[in-house]
Order: sequence, then structure tokens, then C-alpha cells
Amino acid sequence: MDRLTAMKVFCEVAASGSFSATADKLDMSRAMVTRYIGELETWLDARLLQRTTRKVTLTDAGESCLRRSQQMLALMDNIEEETLRHDGELRGQLRLTCSMSFGFAHLAGAISDFLALHPQLKIDLNVSDRAVNLVEERIDLAIRISSEPDPMLIARPLARCDSVLVASPGYLSEHGIPQAPAALTQHGCLSYANFGRSIWSFLRGDEHEQVAVSSRFSANEATVLLHAALADGGIALQPTYLAKPYIDNGQLIALLPDWQVPAMTIYALYPSRRHLSPAVRALLDFLVGRFEKLLW
Repeated sequence: MDRLTAMKVFCEVAASGSFSATADKLDMSRAMVTRYIGELETWLDARLLQRTTRKVTLTDAGESCLRRSQQMLALMDNIEEETLRHDGELRGQLRLTCSMSFGFAHLAGAISDFLALHPQLKIDLNVSDRAVNLVEERIDLAIRISSEPDPMLIARPLARCDSVLVASPGYLSEHGIPQAPAALTQHGCLSYANFGRSIWSFLRGDEHEQVAVSSRFSANEATVLLHAALADGGIALQPTYLAKPYIDNGQLIALLPDWQVPAMTIYALYPSRRHLSPAVRALLDFLVGRFEKLLW
């Protein structure tokens, strides 16, 4: 039995809680997943998983095995990189995570250009706004937008993230153009993951206003709200990296130009500076160079 493959299968089952999901992700049969887990349990002479009809959970032995397996797999990745990079080529696979909106608007293109420079490298991108444990899920790099990044992670700034208030010409022709932040209470607003009322903040010089806007349509993802605004659905607060092309071509109108929304920062986050792989270092440098002068 390939014990490293068995450890990889076991880690995926532990992460997903499902043999079927693991089989789909690793492109193998469910029977093969079961076989790998069974042979790993036989080799260790311990039950690693508790199986019920509804879910799969780790036993105490499984918890210990999971930590050791993750360490072994990470070590093997490092060994492969160290032994195979004598020709200067970056090899192996990196796992990234970022929001859907930034992945759609900019990161997908950046990764494609980076991979064109390094044909022996693979990148797996997990698109989600969900906060993930980078160590437990073996994520090499997370691209996140925040005003206060997780202090337990190393944060490297990539770019400033401004936001802009937008609506479609169709919506504005029917409902009018708000002339001040307070006027937003009279409009249909598209809010982020908060049914009912949301608080939007605006700055103009020394002035600071907060408006509790009413929202009939909220979502947990910025791209959804962008397309709702394009469909005359209301006024949305959008990151400029996502909205700028639509403002430039006239599909969306920027509102309240004298007022600004507090800016955030786009960060690359990773667990530790120690043992940072050459591929991660190269990708970090590439992203910093790509976005440092980018205006959106």
C-alpha cells in the first residue's frame, strides 16, 4: 500500500467528513477510499474513524494520526521541492483561497499568468469568503480583504481596497439619484449578508456619517450584489476592483462622489515565515509586483 497516498486520503476524509466527497475530490472510487482507510487502520492497528449513516468523525487515535499525517505530507512536499528544484523550475502544487469576487475579477488572471511562467507548477484555488484554518486545511496562501488581518498569521499587503456606491442608470431613472448619505434610507439597497438593516459608513473630510440602510436583498458574496445592481435591483456598495469596469462602460453609475467609504487592504496571509517554499515566495513576489501599481 502507498502509505503517503493513504495519509492523503485520510486527511481529505477528516476534512470533508465524507468518503464520497473525498472520492470525488481525489478522482477515485469510493471503494478505493474505503480500502485506503482500512489498510491505514490495519497498519496502525487502530480505528481512526467513527462511521455512522450520517457522518464520519475522528477517534482519539484519528486525531493523533491526522496531525502526524499532515506533518508527513507537508514534509514530503518540501522534500520534493528541495530535490526537484536543482534545475531552477518550480514544481509541486500550491493551495490558495480567496473571495469569489477577487478571484473572479483579478486573481484568476494573475494565477494564469504566473503558471505560464512556471509550467511545472500546479495551483488549486478554493474560492470562498469563509474563514479557514490554513494549517488544518493545508492552505499555502490566503488572499483576504480586511482592515485588521488575523494577528496569528503573517500578512503581506498587496493593494488598497476602496469601495464605491453604485446603481444602474435604469434604477436611478426610476427612483432618483441620492444627493447625501442620509437619502439612502429612501432607496432600495443591496447589502452584504445581513437581512434587515445594514450600517454603511461614509467620510468627507472631517465629517463621518453612518447610515442604517434598509435592504430587501442581501447576499454573502459581492459578485451576486454587483449583478443585482446591474439588473436595476438597487444601490450597492461595491469594491472598486469589481465595479470599475462597469462604471467605465456606463452600466453602473458611481454615486455620492464627494463621500468616501473607509478603505481596507488586500492581504496575502500565510502561517509562518519559516520553511516558506520557493513556490510560495515566488508567487508572493509576483502578486506584490502585479498589484502594487494597479489602479482599479
